[in-house]
Amino acid sequence: MKPYLDLVRDVLDHGTRKPNRTGVDTLSTFNHNYEIDLRRGFPLLTTKEISWKNIVVENLWFLSGETHIGLLKKHGCKFWDPWADGEGQVPSAYGNFWRHFPVHDAEGRAAFSDQIAWVLEELKRNPMSRRLVVTAWAPGNAQTSKLPPCHLLFAFNVQVDASGDPLLCLHLTQRSADVALGVPYNIAGYALLLELFGRMTGLRPGIFAHTMIDAHVYTAKADGTMAEYDHVPGLRRQLEREPRPLPRLTIAPAIRSLGDLRPLLEADTETVLSHFALTGYTPHPAIGFKVAV
Repeated sequence: MKPYLDLVRDVLDHGTRKPNRTGVDTLSTFNHNYEIDLRRGFPLLTTKEISWKNIVVENLWFLSGETHIGLLKKHGCKFWDPWADGEGQVPSAYGNFWRHFPVHDAEGRAAFSDQIAWVLEELKRNPMSRRLVVTAWAPGNAQTSKLPPCHLLFAFNVQVDASGDPLLCLHLTQRSADVALGVPYNIAGYALLLELFGRMTGLRPGIFAHTMIDAHVYTAKADGTMAEYDHVPGLRRQLEREPRPLPRLTIAPAIRSLGDLRPLLEADTETVLSHFALTGYTPHPAIGFKVAV
């Protein structure tokens, strides 16, 4: 996970102090880009423990198109609780726009596009297409939302490796990137999507590429207040730790299509995780970071 640790160093060394909507200052940088080759192992951070359960459940929830947090709570995942309304709905949930993006049909009537289903089928029909894009940024929602999408757009692209075989790659564009808390989950979450799309299309997963427009670290204010939100000490502790070998991911053979995923969320957590088995994950102990809401 050298690309992530290099990102941490760069933001800590070169970030400039900025205020933002949360009221907690950040050290902010502009335009970070890196690549991670999934053929070398699954990119789950090892310099602190990351919850694999949360990554799997959250991304299955996204792919389901659900906006209610009930299925997350069923599996003990609480990270969307602060942004849900009184009825447990998250109108800006990524999966809502992945699976139900508002469009107009040929007659101008309101309709919805299932971007995930379309991209999956297009990868099978026309894998060399340069139009394999999924966006979560719907302006009508994003411009008024309590939390508009941070990782707002991703695109698949098939390349040819040295042996002449097709290689499925994914590029993520992220407008806002919380380096300590969010980015390790974003990397692993989209790597999981790349692995899943590879399974469902028969294409070998390859490169995950990541562009972050505003990569930032939350920090105490210059006068020392809000120190409980300061992520800098925890990140410096991670930089002192020796990275460990990356784990390997094995997806159960039963997972072959998009329709195989939603029923898993209805099962118990142990069953869910048995379909996405990690081997060789031996991270350093977890480090707590308080989220700025």
